[in-house]
Amino acid sequence: MKPLSVMLSMLVIGMTSSAAMAEGASVVNTSLANASLPNASLPNISPANSELVNRGAYIARAADCMACHGEDYTGGTAIETPMGDIYSTNITPSKRYGIGDYTETDLKTALQKGRTPSNMLYPAMPYPSYSGMKEEDISALFAYLQTVPAIDEAPKYKTDLPFPFNIRSLMIGWNFLNVPSTENRDGLTEMQQRGEYIVNNLEHCGTCHTPRNSTMGFDKKMYLSGAQLGHWHAPNITPDESSGIGSWSEQDIVTYLRTGELDQRAYAGGPMGEAVAHSTRYLKNEDLNAIASYLKAVPAIQTDDKVAAVDVSRLPTPTSESITHDLLAQKDYLAQAKAQVSNGSNSPESLYLAACGSCHGVDGYGQPDARYAPIVGLSSIRREKPDALVNMILHGVEGATNTSPIMPGFSDELNSEQIAGITNYVRVNFGGLNSSEVSANDVDRIATTGTDKPFLIKYAGLLAVIGIIVAIIIIVFIMRAILRSRRRR
Repeated sequence: MKPLSVMLSMLVIGMTSSAAMAEGASVVNTSLANASLPNASLPNISPANSELVNRGAYIARAADCMACHGEDYTGGTAIETPMGDIYSTNITPSKRYGIGDYTETDLKTALQKGRTPSNMLYPAMPYPSYSGMKEEDISALFAYLQTVPAIDEAPKYKTDLPFPFNIRSLMIGWNFLNVPSTENRDGLTEMQQRGEYIVNNLEHCGTCHTPRNSTMGFDKKMYLSGAQLGHWHAPNITPDESSGIGSWSEQDIVTYLRTGELDQRAYAGGPMGEAVAHSTRYLKNEDLNAIASYLKAVPAIQTDDKVAAVDVSRLPTPTSESITHDLLAQKDYLAQAKAQVSNGSNSPESLYLAACGSCHGVDGYGQPDARYAPIVGLSSIRREKPDALVNMILHGVEGATNTSPIMPGFSDELNSEQIAGITNYVRVNFGGLNSSEVSANDVDRIATTGTDKPFLIKYAGLLAVIGIIVAIIIIVFIMRAILRSRRRR
């Protein structure tokens, strides 16, 4: 259940991470990209469970509940939003801390209307998308959630937003303006209708990939065209040829969602790595095919963050097909580069080898067996805007799972000029670009640029105080008018 602003915190297709990949995702090569991929074994499916419960386990994966609530459903994940951090809750059948007292109607109301028996929810729980969930899927999910182990623990942190966002009743007005978040389109095939349901409702892809309007609801005119989420950028996944995924075939989309990787084009890390790890790799092939068919049918939207076409002739050749031999061969080479940097060398190649080479390799092909990402040809380093790559170098990338490697950030170790040098080196040598001219000033700009808060969010506190004062003045005016009227009588 990834939400509002990060999942709101998310990188996806093309904005691939230079670090951790989804646990269990296999390395994709050219032959595999065109092959039929087997369904992944779905955890929590048991012959001992009813068909309804096992179907609910699948719905939980398709709705990506684990991304926020964890594999054990105990919650506690911080979801960054422009209003502050919102923490996911315990949704195990615990009667004290979880949803053990929920009826199926309670769950349906929470999913479709953002309201629990005790309070309104914030749209970090993506009920604007879940509002379109089918009744039979909610029934199956409810049946499944009753069977997971009840854990009588409250999350370590509790949502505590500043005024006026701590007034949950304000969500009534927000819901009126922004729920549902999407509308079904006409003229789709049966397969595309299924894909639309998964993309818009269950997987809630627009939560990350659609820009927000002034109220932080979806900007529907820019549906799936990409959005900035703090330091992350969820890229354009419409079928635009220059800035989206128009060059991807339907099989490419299926391969990426199943494995988290597309050879020399994309690698899923950060929030998208989580989505692959917890959700999309478990989907049935027919559902992945439906998603792919729908994404190729949505209106193409061109944005100004275009991606240069892959020039395969400019990409490096792997040093060795044997990753073990490759690492041994690189050992002395990397040690020499680190020594040069220690002695004051600012050579972009030396900086890359010293800071990045031990994980991503001297040739950029990484260490797939250890789940260190290959970065050769990735669309995130071929974009006209270098912001995605610079942000990854500055801030690092969290692993998709607890056992995934973590890419550290280098904002405290390298200066802006050094980071610019690494950025240019990677874009030219591993992205195949003819040139790259990222400067230290560019790095400084990117480092200090956050997501612009809409006016209503930025000045909500002040506007609320003004509103209260105006309301008091109006009440006083009405009371005086009433008193005068009575005196005249």
